[in-house]
Amino acid sequence: MARESKPPDVKTAKTPAPAPAATSAEVADFVAKVRALGPAAGPGRGRLLFAMDATMSRAPTWDMALALQSEMFRAVKEVGSLEVQLMYFRGAGEARASRWVTNADALAALMRQVACHGGFTQIGKVLAQARRESEKAKVAALVYVGDAVEEPIDDLAGRAGELAMLGVPAFLFQEGDDANASRAFKEIARLTNGAHCRFGPGAAAELRELLTAVAVYAAGGQKALEALLAKPGGTGARRLLGQMRG
Repeated sequence: MARESKPPDVKTAKTPAPAPAATSAEVADFVAKVRALGPAAGPGRGRLLFAMDATMSRAPTWDMALALQSEMFRAVKEVGSLEVQLMYFRGAGEARASRWVTNADALAALMRQVACHGGFTQIGKVLAQARRESEKAKVAALVYVGDAVEEPIDDLAGRAGELAMLGVPAFLFQEGDDANASRAFKEIARLTNGAHCRFGPGAAAELRELLTAVAVYAAGGQKALEALLAKPGGTGARRLLGQMRG
């Protein structure tokens, strides 16, 4: 198994392909679950672990996903109170995590260097990494983007339970509509008091807004979301705040 501290390899370009978009009901449910969380608390910066499935099945829409993720972190650049750790897995047991960074441009550059390689999912390692990091210093949220689950759901549920005990919600963004992945992601979200939402190219703008709102919320809580309302792409923040005030 590869160590989790090496820099990523250089990415090759991929061509986007269609995938199912989230339904309005799924988005509403996702927003409601984020609303139910209390604002990120505690001194210092908020910390968000952002993990990606970089196996070959995600190659067709990889460029679209990277672009949205980059925009998310540019949106929180002005907040200035969010530390992010990037993690990805691919290949034969390869799972790597970056150091914690506050520079959104540097993080976007790191993400652009990751390419998809064939291999099985390693979501258990993602959940374990979130647990280890939160034991060192509080992690406000785990965001995971993937399209499949090839590990026993019961094993993942056990690791999710460990995160729940540390108060780390997992926000799982599912590309496509694989039924097994949906079951696993929903269970992880339920156990951690997080949320699950499907996406595809048709929901790019919606996904961007939700990702941005989650990141800004992790960084600065409700006040940061209110500030996001006045900016372009603030619809996700408006949805969250509407639920918080409901």
